[in-house]
Amino acid sequence: MTSITPPVVNAPSRSVQGIIAIELGMIVFVFQDAMMKSMLEVHPVWFLIFMRASVAVFFLVPTIAILGKPHRLLTPLWPLHLLRAFLFACGFSMFYAAFPFMGLAEVTTIFFSAPLFTALMAVVFLKESIGPHRIGALIVGFIGIVIAMNPFGGEFSWIAVLPLTCAVTYAASQVLARKIGERESSLTVGLYTLAMSGIMILPMGWGVNQIFAFGPEYSHLHWGFGITDAHDLLMLVILGLFGTVGWILLSRAYQIANPSLVATFDYSYLPMATIFAYFVWGEVPPTETFIGMGIIIASGLYIGMREIRAARASKEQLFVAETAYAPGNPLTAQNAYDEELL
Repeated sequence: MTSITPPVVNAPSRSVQGIIAIELGMIVFVFQDAMMKSMLEVHPVWFLIFMRASVAVFFLVPTIAILGKPHRLLTPLWPLHLLRAFLFACGFSMFYAAFPFMGLAEVTTIFFSAPLFTALMAVVFLKESIGPHRIGALIVGFIGIVIAMNPFGGEFSWIAVLPLTCAVTYAASQVLARKIGERESSLTVGLYTLAMSGIMILPMGWGVNQIFAFGPEYSHLHWGFGITDAHDLLMLVILGLFGTVGWILLSRAYQIANPSLVATFDYSYLPMATIFAYFVWGEVPPTETFIGMGIIIASGLYIGMREIRAARASKEQLFVAETAYAPGNPLTAQNAYDEELL
């Protein structure tokens, strides 16, 4: 009697799974930012960030409670999370504040200079070594930022400084994430960052409005909040779900694959956002934005490839920007958690 062995179907490698997850995450984030851009015509930025955080927390708290270790609702590392949340609230309120005045591709191109600032801050504050190749890539990348912002052009606006400032605060938050390291799971890091930034954003918005008198062209920065009807509530919930799902996909990507490899696929957001904005709003970025975008992407990819090579040489997994969302393998995080309890 002849036995028939069923064919073995090989599952995709962890690297392929990570790439798929990061690409799906970038698609979700494009839709999230497009929704944010549209909804700023109705709601102030403070309220939208608060609602997005509220929806995320609504799903993350029971998820962490059900999953248990290594995830946790209470952590002794809350001061670091608090500082990261403050940087997130400040940075992304400025990032979204630029949306009504700049195209989606222009804003996000400037923001994607964050990995360059992260690499620079790692050298200054974490005393990490950096070779001549990466120094050259950083210089080229910052030239790309200047070209994208076009500060000497006749159409330059100070609004372009807002996404640049967000990139700096985001990079600083990633340096803090290095200090948190593998002592927290990705879900705990996300919960504290989103929850605390959501709480901070309301008094921050109120305070800004006490200092500055915004004209009608800055209506998205006025203080106020409220839900108009059931459809409005549904859109706010969808906005929060996009943010939550995108973050989970991003977290998963960095958790199962080499962070330096996955980070190189973050830049796929830029062409996707550019194409989406063209078909939805008819936005055509200026030539300077396309040139700066290309230079920033090339510089970031080169730095990422150098990190991969360095990681292979030292047999260590080096820190990259987004690993803040997935600080390590869950088993490693579990060991760190158990050690704290001993």
